Amino acid sequence: MPNLKLIHTEGVGYDRINTNAAAQRGIYVCNNAGVNAASVAEQTILLMLALLRRLLEGDKEVRLGRLSETKSRFILDGITELGSCHVGLIGLGAIGLETAKRLNAFGCKISYYDIKRAPAETEAEHGLTFLPLKDLLSVAEIISLHLPVLPDTVNLIDAEMLKIMKPNTLLINTARGKIIDQKALADALVNGNIKGAGLDTLYPEPTGKNHPLLNLPESVQYKLVFSPHIGGTTNQDFERAHHNAWLNMQKVANGERPNNIVNGL
Repeated sequence: MPNLKLIHTEGVGYDRINTNAAAQRGIYVCNNAGVNAASVAEQTILLMLALLRRLLEGDKEVRLGRLSETKSRFILDGITELGSCHVGLIGLGAIGLETAKRLNAFGCKISYYDIKRAPAETEAEHGLTFLPLKDLLSVAEIISLHLPVLPDTVNLIDAEMLKIMKPNTLLINTARGKIIDQKALADALVNGNIKGAGLDTLYPEPTGKNHPLLNLPESVQYKLVFSPHIGGTTNQDFERAHHNAWLNMQKVANGERPNNIVNGL
């Protein structure tokens, strides 16, 4: 492809593109950073609420004609409001900030960890408290992941990190499946090291039926809520993403620098 000038992702991730090889050829690699932030933040809140209100279990029991006894059981077990939870955000990019905005509406206490601390005015505006990673994992009741796949973030949430979390912790991942050690998470759910997980992403994708998280014992099946990697796939997100991509194509065709270059050109 000797005339190639631009490689553009439809979404945010670009870990499957050889950015160095493209840079050597003078080919721009661009992503759609930020365009899916609102839609992924919505999905994040959905997974939190689904776990707190035991949505999957409740839906099944009502369909089986067991509404009254299930209601009584849920009340006796205790139902937690999202607003009463201490939420820890790992990664404070565009999606992390959009998630914080929504959590503030619920009245949550919000802490975060990122390799680069946010400006004081950003922390004040969004009610954020910075904590070191292990401190964050040890105190938050909900941990939500909002970071890219990098060499340092693959399996960031491994068996050691899961053991730091409290037994009532809910783990949310709307970022990338590779960030969590999948087998370690399955073990943590079975052993009761954490209370539950809400996952919009798995590793690998497509996901085979032999995946450890798809083969949990029946006794813990409701500790886990899945969605099929649709956090950043709303109609509005696609409109924003494709508009941005076409603008970048136009810029490159006119000899201009595009927006959101990720390979250092």
